[in-house]
Amino acid sequence: MGSSRLPGFYKMKMAERLRRLAEQLELSRDEMDGLGESGTLPLANADAMIENAVGVLGLPVGIGLNFLVNGEDVLVPMAVEEASVIAAVSLAAKIVREGGGFKADSDAPRMIGQVQVAELSNPEAAKAAILRQKDSILAVANGLHPAMKSRGGGAQDVEVRLLAVGAETHAIVHLIIDTQDAMGANLINTMCEGVAPLIERITGGRVRLRILSNLADLRLARASCRIPFEALADFGFSGAEVAHGIAEASRFADADPYRACTHNKGVMNGVDAVALATGNDWRAIEAGAHAYCARNGRYEPLTRWWIEEGALLGRIELPIQVGTVGGAVKANPLIPVLLRTMGNPGARKLAGIMAAVGLAQNMAALRALGTVGIQKGHMALHARNVAVSAGAKGSAVEEVARALIAAGEIKLHRAQEILAKMVAARGPSAEAT
Repeated sequence: MGSSRLPGFYKMKMAERLRRLAEQLELSRDEMDGLGESGTLPLANADAMIENAVGVLGLPVGIGLNFLVNGEDVLVPMAVEEASVIAAVSLAAKIVREGGGFKADSDAPRMIGQVQVAELSNPEAAKAAILRQKDSILAVANGLHPAMKSRGGGAQDVEVRLLAVGAETHAIVHLIIDTQDAMGANLINTMCEGVAPLIERITGGRVRLRILSNLADLRLARASCRIPFEALADFGFSGAEVAHGIAEASRFADADPYRACTHNKGVMNGVDAVALATGNDWRAIEAGAHAYCARNGRYEPLTRWWIEEGALLGRIELPIQVGTVGGAVKANPLIPVLLRTMGNPGARKLAGIMAAVGLAQNMAALRALGTVGIQKGHMALHARNVAVSAGAKGSAVEEVARALIAAGEIKLHRAQEILAKMVAARGPSAEAT
């Protein structure tokens, strides 16, 4: 792929953007069929994916630009309804490029499957017995998915935790499973259910729950960046002032869970949007991320920003459980096209990119919060949504949006008034010009 810098991309009409994307990625006509007006999930696929299907809900899909991750340019597909997300993350990525871009990595895709064992007469003896029979348990688990084992994945280890549950002590068996390029939920659940009878025979107890854990703290993704002060100067503030504002906001989030929650929501604006665009379970990623934030007994931020030798440094670490094969990747014909825009990354590379997106999204929010406030840029983009809600179409959307911003009143009734005046002055066609 060429550069992820596509100057003026946001100014282009959608058809022109699609042509530019096809040129950049050397996409064929067949591959481009998944984008544009033909990109809706077929109703037959939707009906097969869920129960009681009645239709398909659309979300805008855009491209996060300017990302340089581990020295490679990446175009990042994002599915999101919030107006400012892609604009903000693209600007942040452009700023980070000036410091050399993002460094990112992720752990091997090891997930945890839990088997809960109750009614144990001697929990300590049960734990010891399970560990003695570890190889037998792994053999049963891998026998259920031999192809995964042959590819270097599959069940790899067994751990046991003793946990007080009410008046009882339960043995919580953890199957450690390498899911390769799959997210692996169904694989993990199948293995947990498959080893349950053997675990009951080994322990003399009774197995209760058998399911994966979404606290995927064995497969963490990380990203970091270093931004020279001069790259941050904006809004009439020096780069040093902006950098110190971001670092101070980071310290606030570390000190206060009320702030940390909103701080992390900004991170997940980016992470979730990429998860949706790549057919991944954003709900699982959200649950794991927020649980990870509380691992030390208090709710903490996912990112840290600090000042060092004339530069702003940032770092993020969070569990990201994603796949690039199976599941919705096959069921939704648009997903392979969007993965192609990223260069068809494997699960580990995708997780690292998502961590970089989360860090960029967070930096964009803190940069605004520490200077002119979050609303200036957000409301300018939100004005277009208000214009559409008022009935504006085509070029009239931008015209109404500009008038709303100039009036300093981005409200539906005001947009309706502006559009009505345009129609009165130019005739009914004005709202659709």
